[in-house]
Amino acid sequence: MFNTLVLICVTWWSVMLFHPLHADLQCTGSEAQESPITNVKMNWKEMELSWESSKNFSTYTCTIMDKKRDSVTKEVNSSPCRFPVEQYIALHKGVFFTIEVPNANISKSCTFFPGGMNGSAIENFSCVIYNVSLMNCTWQAGRDAPEDTQYFLYWQYSRYDDAMECELYVKDENGRNLGCKFQNVTIQTAVDAYFLVNGSSNQSLIQFYDKYIKMYEIEILTPPLNVTVDCIRDSSGCIITWQQPLTSHRKKRKCFEYEIRIQNKDNPKKENKDPPVTVRNNTYKFENYNKKKKYILKIRARGRSCLISSDWGEWSEPIEFGIAVSRTYFHPFHNQETNSMRQMVKIPRYLMLVECCNSSKQKIKHNK
Repeated sequence: MFNTLVLICVTWWSVMLFHPLHADLQCTGSEAQESPITNVKMNWKEMELSWESSKNFSTYTCTIMDKKRDSVTKEVNSSPCRFPVEQYIALHKGVFFTIEVPNANISKSCTFFPGGMNGSAIENFSCVIYNVSLMNCTWQAGRDAPEDTQYFLYWQYSRYDDAMECELYVKDENGRNLGCKFQNVTIQTAVDAYFLVNGSSNQSLIQFYDKYIKMYEIEILTPPLNVTVDCIRDSSGCIITWQQPLTSHRKKRKCFEYEIRIQNKDNPKKENKDPPVTVRNNTYKFENYNKKKKYILKIRARGRSCLISSDWGEWSEPIEFGIAVSRTYFHPFHNQETNSMRQMVKIPRYLMLVECCNSSKQKIKHNK
């Protein structure tokens, strides 16, 4: 028996905070007989699947499965069936439920499909976090979306937090929202953040798009800080030191690895012959130092063995050293969007160059 239950204003997590999502829950019973299982409902916020049964059974098995066929199965003695609240399943591709009575050939299968015009949902959704606490999200309009379609972005850190709508949309030449900028974003590694983009049009119902994102995976790490190059005349090399990049969620040194690129300024083509060096410590000795030459140093970081992005972050500004001069460079942390971060970090936006070849001569010259 085919039974259609129309769920109005179905949302994921905070039902009243998001714009209504239109969707149908379609259920079918076992083919051999009319299923005694009826009135199937899903509480998305609590991840509870409930139903009514005209017969009493001692055991039920419940299964939830996404379109990728990733599934979770639970066994209960009665309704409801509770799935893990950490089960991160995006809804826009459809979700499948099954309620079965073992050894009785009795079941009820339900499918959740979002309503709306096919091809109207956004495409190519992505987000990046940069400069520690800024986040940009972008998307493209659905290929078949009506011209008057407008999109709206909402997101939550977790199912227990309030939903937040974008405060600063990025618009195209027609005024359509195709991106969003966020400030004061904090990375939480214990949960996946949830993003939802729905739309409105006077011509058609617009399909929604949703996605779970591990926030630390989309962070572009800032360059390492306080990069210092110390070259001593009597030494056979230069000691390079630095501090880990700024992040909002990790402070341990062991969580980072670094890539160091040193180029001969007089022979930049030689860079291709000298591949970058990767180290786990916050110090490196450059042993091929020639005091008669000038070099250019760059360094960047990525996460290692921790919940930090494994993609390489931004390169530091090029640092020149050599010609028997030791230089100390403090990398300026720049924020292109807000001055508040500059005040918080308190890192100077200039280069501090320290000549240490002969400090006594410098003092004499200064006194003159």
